[in-house]
Amino acid sequence: MSARLLLSFAAAALLGAACSDVNEQRNIVSEASALDSADQVAFGSRTVLTDAGLLRAEIFADTTLFLNQNTVIAMRVVQGVFFNAQGSRDATVTADRALYDSKAQFLEAYGNVVVTSVDGRVLKSPMLRFSNVQNQILSDSAFTLTEPDGKSMSGVGFRADPNLQVVTVLRVDRGRGGTVRLTP
Repeated sequence: MSARLLLSFAAAALLGAACSDVNEQRNIVSEASALDSADQVAFGSRTVLTDAGLLRAEIFADTTLFLNQNTVIAMRVVQGVFFNAQGSRDATVTADRALYDSKAQFLEAYGNVVVTSVDGRVLKSPMLRFSNVQNQILSDSAFTLTEPDGKSMSGVGFRADPNLQVVTVLRVDRGRGGTVRLTP
């Protein structure tokens, strides 16, 4: 495992030297530093999130880093499933990256985040946070919510259940396709 880690670090350093963009170099160096400081590294991992014995989510990642004595899990190329209290699938989620803090019981997803409910509603945002204890997704970032019948809404900030049945929006920028009921 240490040889693989050393090769990853060397490859990241070579890529960093070849990059012309300073921000791109910083990202590669910080990823190499995270690899170097990880307690464990896993490839093709599965993480299960539970609360009081209830399965809330199952998260799959291409690469997973366990940090801070395994209390923080950093994941890349993320796909997951949210479950309701009866154990049925509520929605799926995909993201470029995710970070799970087991102490705070929050999963934060970053980069091209897409939540798709079982009945076809799709929420897209650059970032969202899943509260395991409250079984709720939320964000203060921009988002677009599209329904199967073509209605859509864009805004900034939301709170919702993972199945996107009850969505509270902080600011609506625009909507298309019909009336949307807003509560103060």
